[in-house]
Amino acid sequence: QVLLVESGGGLVQAGGSLRLSCTASRGTFSMYGMGWFRQAPGKEREFVAAIAKSGITTYYKDSVKGRFTISRDNAKDTVYLQMNSLKPEDTAVYYCAAQRLYSGSSYAEEYDYWGQGTQVTVSS
Repeated sequence: QVLLVESGGGLVQAGGSLRLSCTASRGTFSMYGMGWFRQAPGKEREFVAAIAKSGITTYYKDSVKGRFTISRDNAKDTVYLQMNSLKPEDTAVYYCAAQRLYSGSSYAEEYDYWGQGTQVTVSS
């Protein structure tokens, strides 16, 4: 079973940047497609970005394209989410997730393992 641990969340002003990290253990990281999701208070969890097992192909929610960048380092068993030009509407708990069978899915139910989440708060 893969264990995922996120870090890097925090409080930032609008227009600022944060980089989230998610480190995996207890599994072969390169065999998993990875994704980032977020959940704001009172809202459903939503897809943010995903990256293929090789790291070559990436996928994004439309509202974060051009602002967020997902990347992975298979040697470090870590996936990253670089978030620039942050907006108050980006405020949420951000989760990383791993999927075995698919790569780049935007559907939460297709992910097998989840981290505990890290809070991102963007002040206006």
